Amino acid sequence: MMDLPASAATAGQRPLRMGDVAPDFQARSTLGPVKLSDYRGRWLVFFSHPADFTPVCTSEFVAIAKAAEAFAAMDCGLLGLSVDSLYSHLAWVRAIRDGFDVTIPFPIVEDPSMAIGRAYGMIEPDSPDSSAVRATYFIDPEGVIRAMTWYPLNVGRSVDEMLRMVAALQRTAGGDALAPEGWRPGEDLLATAPQDQAGVLAGSNGAWFCRTEADGQ
Repeated sequence: MMDLPASAATAGQRPLRMGDVAPDFQARSTLGPVKLSDYRGRWLVFFSHPADFTPVCTSEFVAIAKAAEAFAAMDCGLLGLSVDSLYSHLAWVRAIRDGFDVTIPFPIVEDPSMAIGRAYGMIEPDSPDSSAVRATYFIDPEGVIRAMTWYPLNVGRSVDEMLRMVAALQRTAGGDALAPEGWRPGEDLLATAPQDQAGVLAGSNGAWFCRTEADGQ
């Protein structure tokens, strides 16, 4: 069972963008009924995969499951989705446990009608399946999409980069600093660029528009 409100259908008429509110939905999952809005108040990584029982998807889920505690330490939930049925998900979870000795600790949502995938723009309106979909949405505690990544069918996502993305989004959410290339917690940040001549001329010579600063947190 799934329940997509009218707002989700409307959002699905154009690709979702960063800054959009993530469309709410209610559906069955491997850990019982799930509603996206239940995750309000914490960060969420919501990700789709093309199909159960496939090599790349299995490697991703094993790695994400092993990193689940690291996401939880950042108060970030995990939620997977594919067009496969609940019973396919359950059989796959069992196969992963038996084959890799890894238990999937987060819900995997079923989407056999592709309603959720289409509402999120994961699937083209006229597509008969979701075989080319490997999307990830990083959603903040207010339910706003702060970042998105897309990977092709034949390339798996980097769980390390997913963790880094959450950490960087959380650290820069207040707008007081910027995360440079490859930033990780504890490393120097970038100061926001000055907005007037006084700010530009202040301080020492150099690249006033790209100044590092120690992370005070």
